[in-house]
Amino acid sequence: MNDRAMKNLGRAAALAGLVAAAWLFWRDNPRAVFSLMRTAGAGLALAGLMHVLPMLANAKDWQTLFLGAGRPRMARMLHIVWIRESINSMLPVARIGGEIESFRLLRRDGVEAPEVVASLVVDMQLTLISQLMFALVGVGFLLSQAASGALRLAGELAWGIVALAPILALFALVQHANPFGRITRLLNRATSGKLTALLGGSARIDETIKLMWRRRGVVIRYLLLWQTLQNFATSLEIWAALHFLGSRVGLLEAFVIESLIQAVSSAAFFVPGGLGVQEGAFVLIGGALGIDTQTSLALAGARRIRDLLIFVPGLLAWQVAESSAKETADAARGSPGGGA
Repeated sequence: MNDRAMKNLGRAAALAGLVAAAWLFWRDNPRAVFSLMRTAGAGLALAGLMHVLPMLANAKDWQTLFLGAGRPRMARMLHIVWIRESINSMLPVARIGGEIESFRLLRRDGVEAPEVVASLVVDMQLTLISQLMFALVGVGFLLSQAASGALRLAGELAWGIVALAPILALFALVQHANPFGRITRLLNRATSGKLTALLGGSARIDETIKLMWRRRGVVIRYLLLWQTLQNFATSLEIWAALHFLGSRVGLLEAFVIESLIQAVSSAAFFVPGGLGVQEGAFVLIGGALGIDTQTSLALAGARRIRDLLIFVPGLLAWQVAESSAKETADAARGSPGGGA
C-alpha cells in the first residue's frame, strides 16, 4: 500500500471514527454529558496535564535501552517522547509516524542509526508485552465481578488479547531471525548489488536488538518498574478526571479502565486518535464497572481535552524542531566549504 493510499485510509478511518463518536454523544443525553464536563471545569485540564508523569516514565524506560556513552539525555528523551506521542495520537500515521520522526531526531543528535532502530523495535516489543500483561490484569478484575455484563465483556476482551499472541510471537522471532539483514540482502540482489553498503548497517541492527534483549536486568526493570509506573501514572489521570466528574471510583478501577483502553487503542492503531473506538471502549468498560454512560462519555471527553492540552503543543514543538533543523542545514550549506 503506497503512502497516498495509507493517508486516504487514515482520513477515512478518522471521519468514520468522528461520526461514531458524535453519534455516541448525541444518543445518550449530550446535555448531561456536557453539564458534567462543565461542572468539572478546570479539574479536567489538571487531569490532562498529569500526562506529563507517564511521559516521564516512558522517556526513562526507552532511555535505558540505549547502549554506551551515546545514550541521549533524559530531557531530550522526554522531548522526543512528547513529539512521538503527539504525532501518533493526532495524525493519520497508523501509529508509526511518531517512530519515524523519533529516528530522525535521534540521528540529528548523533546517535548511530542501528542503535536508534534497535531501540525503537525493542521499545515497541516491550510495550506490547506490558500492554498484554496489564490487559490480562484488567480482564481478570472484570472476571471477578459478578455482573453478567462484566463477564461477557471480559470474555470478548480475552479473545482480543489472544489475537495479539501471533504478533508477539512474530516480534520474538526478530531476536533470532536477523530480519533486517535478510531483507537488505534480498533488496541487494534485486538491485544488482547497489545496496551493498547497507548490509553492514542492517546486520548491526539485528545484533544490537539481540544485545538489548540480553541485558535482562534492563528488560525486567523496563517491564516491572518503568512500565508499571507509566501505567500507574496514566491511571492517576483517569482517577483524577473521574473524581472531578463526581464519580468516586478507586485507583484499582481506574487502572483497569486505563489498561483496557490502551489495549483497545493499540488494536485500533489505524484509526487516528482512536476516534469513536476510544469513546465506545470507555462506555463498555465503564458500564462493566458500574459507571453510567454519561460519566463514561464525559471521561472520554476529558481524554480529548488532554489530547488538546498535551499533543497539539507537541505538534507545534515538532514543527519548531523541523524548522530549526532546516535552518541549521541551510546554514551549513551556505558556509564556506559547506557545499563541497
